[in-house]
Amino acid sequence: MRALIQRVRSASVAIDGKTTGAIQRGYAILLGVGHDDTPATAQRLADKIVNLRLFPDEQGRFDRSLLDINADALVVSQFTLYADARKGRRPSFLAAGKPPIAEPLCEHFCQCLRDLGVPSVQTGRFGADMLVSIENDGPVTLWLDSDELGISDNPPTKPE
Repeated sequence: MRALIQRVRSASVAIDGKTTGAIQRGYAILLGVGHDDTPATAQRLADKIVNLRLFPDEQGRFDRSLLDINADALVVSQFTLYADARKGRRPSFLAAGKPPIAEPLCEHFCQCLRDLGVPSVQTGRFGADMLVSIENDGPVTLWLDSDELGISDNPPTKPE
């Protein structure tokens, strides 16, 4: 799984002009699912994200997590996080998980956030054309890849 996390003052997602999810302070999480991802991968990534310390303490240091400040999350599925643009001018999305696998894993990821104590987890709609509004705070943006973090069920092998 891949997640692009943005610390936000506010974020929302709209479909056909109608808001389907909105949060104030918290994280906007753009979430991509790969072929080999599993519910265990989603659980480990959710745990990593809710415990990341990206919010400032009294000295302005990143020392507070999403849970520490009781903040919310907006999760938007985004298969384009698996784009491969190494060749040509049109990216390939072959590495992205197919909808029958990706959609339930996105839902499971959101449930993991709830189970871990995130007070409100808002979403868009899987596969929809969405308009996402993000007021990035900082700006603070972080890229997480479960394979690179070693939390995937199938981490890449190291070259010998």
